[in-house]
Amino acid sequence: MTTSTPLLDRPGRAPLADHHRSLGGRAAAALATPGGAVYVLVLLLLVATIAANPNFGDPGVIIRFLGRTAPIAIAAIGQYYVIVSGEFDLSMGAVVAAQVVMAGNLIGQDDSRILPVMVLMLAVGVLIGVLNGLGTTLLGVPSFIVTLGMMLALGGLVDHLTGGAATGNPADAFREIGRGGIQDVPVVDVIPYPLLILVVLGALASWSMRRPFGRSLVAAGDNADAARVSGSSLWWLKTRAFVISSLSATVAGILLVGYAGVHPSVGQGYEFTAITAVVLGGVLLGGGRGWVLSAAAGAVALELLFVLLTALGVESTWRATVQGLIIIAAVAVAGRAWQRGRRPRRTSPSSRHLTHHQPTPGTTTGDN
Repeated sequence: MTTSTPLLDRPGRAPLADHHRSLGGRAAAALATPGGAVYVLVLLLLVATIAANPNFGDPGVIIRFLGRTAPIAIAAIGQYYVIVSGEFDLSMGAVVAAQVVMAGNLIGQDDSRILPVMVLMLAVGVLIGVLNGLGTTLLGVPSFIVTLGMMLALGGLVDHLTGGAATGNPADAFREIGRGGIQDVPVVDVIPYPLLILVVLGALASWSMRRPFGRSLVAAGDNADAARVSGSSLWWLKTRAFVISSLSATVAGILLVGYAGVHPSVGQGYEFTAITAVVLGGVLLGGGRGWVLSAAAGAVALELLFVLLTALGVESTWRATVQGLIIIAAVAVAGRAWQRGRRPRRTSPSSRHLTHHQPTPGTTTGDN
């Protein structure tokens, strides 16, 4: 009597059935992770919000909501790069405020200044990111302290320049970036420019996390010593993450000028909202786990939750309390879920040498 053995697609590799799941199986596995569960949460919150306020179900209303949510979603994408590498960026809100004030005072009503000032704003964003990154990596100061110091420094500078009051009024052409859109679109009537910018940046972020840079960034957050031994330049890797975070805050600031105006309070608390969105998206605060697009989805879920609470008559003063509870709960749930995903599977002695388990794409590799 003979016994059958699992067929190998190549010598030493796992059976085909272990690696080639059906599309439904892969989707179910992805949704079972913290990064995938946020999309289910978005759907549930959308249904609940429409049930509480039927007018919200209009496609035009939803598309405008996504346009208003785009700045914080972009900020969450930038914050993701820093958090997945095992660091924090608390200077994001101050960067937004500084860029808003810069735009309001340097552009004025001269349309010809829009492009040069935007280039200057992006350069300032890069400089802030480089200072945060080098202070964290080369000087060895914890990122929490470095970015907290940057937040205080920028906040003080903005207060000194503005006296705590609104100053400047940029040209309408500049403000149109944040409040305009493609008009006369069937069904939705308008597609906001901020939403289009979010889609483009989200696609670029997803692509970057599939490249060596993204994979090395996740590896650095998971185990910095192992990443260093493998040849990764941690100071340059993490500095780029801080630069991306500051640039995302700059873009968010440009968009916020469109409908929030020019005031030093614009962007206040943005860093904590972005962090809340990232952890709600299932990204592990310690680094090394999470999907970049799930961070953006976490921002959508967070804003949907606030809309739902408003529809239910809950006072807006509870917003900070809700954010705090979300951070605690999301960090606890995501941490336990990712730990379960890292536990080795039990295999029989006879098949242990045949089976090589690989991580689900998007969980430990940074894929989306």
